[in-house]
Amino acid sequence: MVGRLIETDACVAEGAAWLAKAEPRFADALEQTGPLPLRRRPDGFAQLLSAIVSQQVSVASARAIWAKLEDAGAVTPDAVLRHDQDGLRELGLSRQKARYACALAEAGIDYDALRHAPNDEVIKTLTNVTGIGVWTAEIYAMFSLGRADVFAPGDLALQEGARILFDLPERPKEKPLRQMAEAWSPWRSVAARALWAYYHVAKDREGIA
Repeated sequence: MVGRLIETDACVAEGAAWLAKAEPRFADALEQTGPLPLRRRPDGFAQLLSAIVSQQVSVASARAIWAKLEDAGAVTPDAVLRHDQDGLRELGLSRQKARYACALAEAGIDYDALRHAPNDEVIKTLTNVTGIGVWTAEIYAMFSLGRADVFAPGDLALQEGARILFDLPERPKEKPLRQMAEAWSPWRSVAARALWAYYHVAKDREGIA
């Protein structure tokens, strides 16, 4: 079962209202954050390739490398394989990321089929590709596929947002935060949006960029 999809701002608002009713701390957080963003993204090969490009580099660097890839037309599986790893390195990818890009191109993922696959199958399919970790797969499911009930507990901002909002003694690790998020089903993706937004509100209040 695919479950609910988040396709419009109204979907996000519905999830936020559910969370506010289910958990008073979310109600408090949402009063401070205001309406949550939709944050829908395209799906497909290019989106995952972009995620690989963005790993462990600044936003500016990722944009510059992506622009080079686009200019060279190297944003489809066939084009990536034609460039091969050496050609991709000439366009700015590290040796490791060039290998990841080729692995993604060779994976033969049926992106149309992923739109209709259960969340667990989506995560498993994507993480079978070298260079695609659980966090990237969960973010793809949340924002590229619009899944309403996916969470990314390995995300440091979500961990910190949960620590602040729920007044926890320390930042929760991935496993306990995943367990904690079970209470926010069937709107865990909206809970993630709320925690991200609240994290930024809290940090702004503390004067931290």
